[in-house]
Amino acid sequence: MKQAKPILIAAALALVPRVALACPVCFGQNDSPMAIATNLGIMAMLGVVAGILASFAAFFVYLSRRARLVNGSLEAPSPAPSIVGPDPQEGTL
Repeated sequence: MKQAKPILIAAALALVPRVALACPVCFGQNDSPMAIATNLGIMAMLGVVAGILASFAAFFVYLSRRARLVNGSLEAPSPAPSIVGPDPQEGTL
């Protein structure tokens, strides 16, 4: 009898299709307050996910910089090489 209960519920939902539909967008009312709230909820969830992913990326960049600092490879950059050519006064007294 326990296995028959989910089958009966599925059959009841299949016989009453308007109850089984999920949102007003399915009915064609894409400008209703519920559809607008659904879209805002989706945007909020995407914002949370993007914020968490950005936090992970920032943390790994922080760890990378700290590791380079500990290893001593984070020093002042060397001056850019000159493209003018050799100094004509170099080597004269």
